[in-house]
Amino acid sequence: MRIGSVIVVVWLVIGLLAAVQRGYFGDGREVSCKTAGDTVLTVVAGPLNYLGVNPKVKCRVPQPSK
Repeated sequence: MRIGSVIVVVWLVIGLLAAVQRGYFGDGREVSCKTAGDTVLTVVAGPLNYLGVNPKVKCRVPQPSK
């Protein structure tokens, strides 16, 4: 159990580093469903980011009625 927890934490830290390198936490970044989804997927993908995985999200949010 303990080694599994360490592996998960290291995995997520590597994903966080990949998101930082891609500039997902910059001040000028627009906040939307797509950008939040891209950031979360990059962190969860972890080391796979360095093997060529580039997760992207396509969000379709319903428009308010008039």
